[in-house]
Amino acid sequence: MKAALIQQKYHGSKEATIKKTLELIDKSQGAELVILQELHQGPYFCQSEDTRYFDLAKDFELDIDFWRKISKERQIVLVTSLFEQRAPGLYHNTAVVFDKGTIAGKYRKMHIPDDPGFYEKFYFTPGDLGFEPIDTSVGRLGVLVCWDQWFPEAARIMALRGAQILIYPTAIGWFDEDSDEEKTRQLDAWITIQRSHAIANGLPLLSVNRVGFEKDESGCLNGIRFWGNSFACGPQGEFLVRLGSDEERAIIVDIDMERTKEVRDIWPFFRDRRVEAYECLLKRYCD
Repeated sequence: MKAALIQQKYHGSKEATIKKTLELIDKSQGAELVILQELHQGPYFCQSEDTRYFDLAKDFELDIDFWRKISKERQIVLVTSLFEQRAPGLYHNTAVVFDKGTIAGKYRKMHIPDDPGFYEKFYFTPGDLGFEPIDTSVGRLGVLVCWDQWFPEAARIMALRGAQILIYPTAIGWFDEDSDEEKTRQLDAWITIQRSHAIANGLPLLSVNRVGFEKDESGCLNGIRFWGNSFACGPQGEFLVRLGSDEERAIIVDIDMERTKEVRDIWPFFRDRRVEAYECLLKRYCD
């Protein structure tokens, strides 16, 4: 299966950003699966807490119709990441998956961060759809979003429910004031935790991150320099492709969907799980 990772910048407006997205999709001819980054239509607005940004979610239904048409015209499975207004005062960070013109399913981000520059709890209600893979014409997709990347439980449940590939649209970057050493540690941790999900579950994994510097209009912070480094790895964590920290481009990768069985046959982690001993995982802390 050929998949395309679309890594791009925010271009100052929704219209200009979508125009660039479409250019990159059209450069990905031959891809059956196309993955866009977290909140790909606009800025990463969570750098501050400001109610005016809720207006970005008002066109959620129109956005769905637009990307549904794109998936139909290009005859692709398309993973989008949209700001959903579910009801007045109730919003989600939602990945919607389209399959050649139909809505295959959606996933509402479950883990919501609240850190300097990433004030997502102000905007997003935690998802209530659970960790359910989405069936498409290219396979059963385990779609998660950004902060979900750091939680092995999310990837494990997707795998236990039959996901054939793990997919992470994301928006993460550096603060310029951090040391080079700290930036390196953060990036290495981000890559390592995701490769570990691939290994622990014997699944290929695709992670798509944005690039470019974005400064919030409120001036609360100096801004975020999104570090890119979108990548795909196989079920043993091996890199298949990896982009740089400032490349705005699409890259196609061949995913061997049959390797999961081969890898799980030699590394049978699912066989050796001691499910009867894991009760503590259902607690906040085992004290």
